[in-house]
Amino acid sequence: MKYSDRIKPISYLKAHAADVVRELTERREPMIITQNGEARLVVQDVESYEQTQETLALLKILALGTQQIDAGRVTPAVEAFRRVRKRQHEGS
Repeated sequence: MKYSDRIKPISYLKAHAADVVRELTERREPMIITQNGEARLVVQDVESYEQTQETLALLKILALGTQQIDAGRVTPAVEAFRRVRKRQHEGS
């Protein structure tokens, strides 16, 4: 996707709001809105936004895991499964 094709002035957004909503929903590509020739905001459909937020959350979890590994805070899989099984039996 070329972002240069997706740049519109704020006047375009004001004049074509319904068309922009339809296009964003169909294409699922963000649109960059400019004001006075400078990029000011990015507009995107809700599904794409939610997907982006989920992706960021997963990346944060991976980064946290990497930090824990680097700090030596790890548990061998065998031990982790043993603890889970013990908790399951205690809860029964």
